[in-house]
Amino acid sequence: MTIDMSQFYEVFFDEAEELLAEAERLLLGINIANPDNEELNAIFRAAHSIKGGAATFGFMDMTEITHVLENLLDKIRKHEMSLTAEHVDAFLAAKDVLKMELDGHRLATEVDEEQVADVKMMLKQLSEAGAVSTPVVAPVATAPTPQPAEPIVKDSIETAMPDGMSCFNIVMPDITEKDVENLQEELGLLGDATVSKQADGRFVISLTTDSSQDDIVSICSFIVDPDDLVITLKSDAPVVSAPTAEEVKSGVATAVETQVDTSTKVLVQEEVGYGLFEEEGKEKQEEGYGFFAPFQPHPDAVKANLIGDDTALTLANSGTTSAQLATAVKTEVAASTASQEADRRNAGRREADKAPASAEASSIRVGVEKVDQLINLVGELVITQAMIEQRISMLDPVHNEALINSVGQLTRNTRDLQESVMSIRMMPMDFVFSRFPRMVRDLAAKLNKKVDFVTVGATTELDKGLIERIVDPLTHLVRNSVDHGIEIPENRRKAGKSESGTLTLSAAHKGGSIVIEVTDDGAGLNRDRILAKAQSNGLPVSENMTDGEVFSLIFAPGFSTAEVVTDVSGRGVGMDVVKRNITAMGGSVEIRSALGFGTTISIALPLTLAILDGMSVSLGDSVYVIPLNLIVETLQPRAEDIKTVTGEGRMVHVRGEYLPIIALHSLFNHKTDITDPTQGVLVLLESDGKKSALFVDRLVGQQQVVIKSLETNFKKIPGVSGATIMGDGSVALILDVAALIQMGQTTNYITGAASFSNQNNQHMQSNA
Repeated sequence: MTIDMSQFYEVFFDEAEELLAEAERLLLGINIANPDNEELNAIFRAAHSIKGGAATFGFMDMTEITHVLENLLDKIRKHEMSLTAEHVDAFLAAKDVLKMELDGHRLATEVDEEQVADVKMMLKQLSEAGAVSTPVVAPVATAPTPQPAEPIVKDSIETAMPDGMSCFNIVMPDITEKDVENLQEELGLLGDATVSKQADGRFVISLTTDSSQDDIVSICSFIVDPDDLVITLKSDAPVVSAPTAEEVKSGVATAVETQVDTSTKVLVQEEVGYGLFEEEGKEKQEEGYGFFAPFQPHPDAVKANLIGDDTALTLANSGTTSAQLATAVKTEVAASTASQEADRRNAGRREADKAPASAEASSIRVGVEKVDQLINLVGELVITQAMIEQRISMLDPVHNEALINSVGQLTRNTRDLQESVMSIRMMPMDFVFSRFPRMVRDLAAKLNKKVDFVTVGATTELDKGLIERIVDPLTHLVRNSVDHGIEIPENRRKAGKSESGTLTLSAAHKGGSIVIEVTDDGAGLNRDRILAKAQSNGLPVSENMTDGEVFSLIFAPGFSTAEVVTDVSGRGVGMDVVKRNITAMGGSVEIRSALGFGTTISIALPLTLAILDGMSVSLGDSVYVIPLNLIVETLQPRAEDIKTVTGEGRMVHVRGEYLPIIALHSLFNHKTDITDPTQGVLVLLESDGKKSALFVDRLVGQQQVVIKSLETNFKKIPGVSGATIMGDGSVALILDVAALIQMGQTTNYITGAASFSNQNNQHMQSNA
């Protein structure tokens, strides 16, 4: 039966993309002068995993370049070659090529073969040049020639396992010689690998490496089932400290006195790997570095031993090293527990093998459409629960106490379920932040600037839908900060600053929103230059404008104070799009700047676009919902606090501040019996730094609502951002506060903008 491998393509694509992103992150943060071995190994493993997966699915273009890449990485991580900035640049270029090839297979996009060939050639040239002149001492050494006792002990100490190196015996299941050769070649990238064959026909690979057992399992898992592997650590043999010659002689005497059956010794040595079996025509290898050669069991094997049946055990006739005899002495007293020791090792191996599996099982890949469907269903459940609550509120609490308590418990459980399901769509901001280190590095090099990129709050979570939509605005803001904000090193020195500028990208939760800030310690915004440019562009400005209002002018279409237009920025295109996109997500942008010290652009976004904490207000027979995070306060004004401005409308005086009153019933041409603000309620709103007082009939209550798109199901209505279903089954419109304030500024507050209300009413009637 053949297996259609195409069904697993998406899994490989996702994992390869994650590995490439992780490799890029490590490369950008690596210390070139003193690279960390773990980081080098992690980068190598990423390349190797991509190579194995690509080969499995037949993506040979990716396999070829990762093969060249991992050869170079292998030399560097084994310290056969020193890491340089040129290497890092080449690795990043290889990452770009692999991403391009990955997209070619995934999205059928065009692949620049010339770029691929150039990068491949660059990697080969780097691999063939620049090797460290001092050769690396091989960790596996041949056994020394027989010497007197003391020199042998000394040699065994000198050839002990180097720091950080381990020797593994990897017993393979029943596989072909071709598979063994492939595994030996792949494992050879981790260290020195040799192959032998056991008596039962199973192959054994002896590997001396500084890598972990998990690395070995990950490589072998491409060909064999990890559960079928038997991996033992030969360096675990108790050769912790080399005994002196006197101790060895004393141990030999003790061994003779105990008169332990020699056959048991042989079995114990064979079980724990202390014995030294040699192949015909080959010399013995030092203990701890050798491997089992083919050994045919025989019925009378109990009579055969390493030192002879009737000869007393002495150092002179032992035929082995002092360290091995010392080990044999220790194993004699452990003969009765040999099987338990083997079980313990096997159990440990099984646990080690299962650890990666449990780690993988801790997360699963689920399509976004399934998550959205689940969220929609939970939203419907919340609406149904609200309906039940409203029906229950009409019952007598005395006669229906048990039912009311049960519904209360249902409400709490529904709220917990809703929060849990919503958290599934939440993703850490690191998914966005991780895109920028490489971009900042490349831009800084292109502009001859030195920039240190810092991220804060990368674990802060945001809805996946917003994560995807915030990438483009942030990209433009970061590029602007590097291009216009941070000065060149010479100018920074003149200003008394360090040559390297700092660009900080931060995220934090504040209330029901997430605040993302792009901060640089560059030159800051020049207020006078912005005002002059705005005036020349015909924008209405005045000297009395606050700094925030002046800085907000840079969001005007086509506005730019850049003296030189570059291919990075400076054409005045983009900042208006940034503002528009963020506003479309229900967010706001604020700019703070100090000339000579830097600029901070702050973006506030709702945590999710699916659920909203809102305040329900009534207007006549209808109910509207106002986002709670945009409400400053509510009040019922006194008559003396209401002032009328000729030609402008009514204003309310609140703690020394006059705010315009927006009559919602006039704005929407909605019938109501309450037209006097002193008889109704004023809801003070703030959006984009602008405040207004919304005049409504009364407050209904605070509740969490599920947002439904009005534009998708009906059409876009000015001043309305969406709709929701209330507990009684009626539809309530969710107000767009920013649009309401803007509409209020361009209309007469007394008449409520008849032109808009009539237009809006015509929309409603034409679609009724």
